[in-house]
Amino acid sequence: MMGSMITTRRPTSRRLALAVTVSLVALPALTGCSGGSDQSKTPTQVLAEAKKKLDDTSGVSIGLSAADIPKDTDALVEATGVGTHQPGFEGDLKMLVNNLSIKVPVIAVEGQVFAKLPFTTKYTEIDPADYGAPDPADLMDSTQGLSSWLTAVTGVKKGDQTRDGDKVLTTYTGTLPGSAVAPVIPSATPKADFDATFSIDDEGYLAAAEVVGPFYGDAGDVDYTIKLDDYGTDKDITKP
Repeated sequence: MMGSMITTRRPTSRRLALAVTVSLVALPALTGCSGGSDQSKTPTQVLAEAKKKLDDTSGVSIGLSAADIPKDTDALVEATGVGTHQPGFEGDLKMLVNNLSIKVPVIAVEGQVFAKLPFTTKYTEIDPADYGAPDPADLMDSTQGLSSWLTAVTGVKKGDQTRDGDKVLTTYTGTLPGSAVAPVIPSATPKADFDATFSIDDEGYLAAAEVVGPFYGDAGDVDYTIKLDDYGTDKDITKP
């Protein structure tokens, strides 16, 4: 009789606590595995949404820099300032002219570019092409500016994630046709292909764009990097 009895062991309170703890730990992991909206988007969709965010913002802080400028080349080396969707730009440009480095304050708006040239105290209208530089306001043009690169790029692949301060950036790489690059940086060879890397932050905003290719003919590849920050900047840019 005793041998035929089946004994059911009740879980102790310690085991119950352990089971609950395991369940609570596992739940977020299972939820994460189901994938959020960001995980369900293709790289092309991510870049398209980043374009919309850039096109919709009132303004951003822009930092442009170049590496590997060929010798004896007049070129845009740096640009720092605020770009708006007037479109407009106000800040500083650093250029190489006749192997001399020149940094000048610049205001670009309504299709005109004004610079305070060295040894002068007033702004003068200039043609930036004379200095191997673009109209910096064109960076913010929604059809041929920087944001257009995000939808013109082909063969897009998602890359690694990196941390930049409190932001997590995801890289996306692809190929940009020179015909899309040249409206932003006119020295780019229109018929060439350029390697592009876009860094998108965890809120879907474009944080940086890096483009490498023949910006100055056969002189060798140049690396241009453009960083964006302070989305939502509100600034009224006017002619000097």
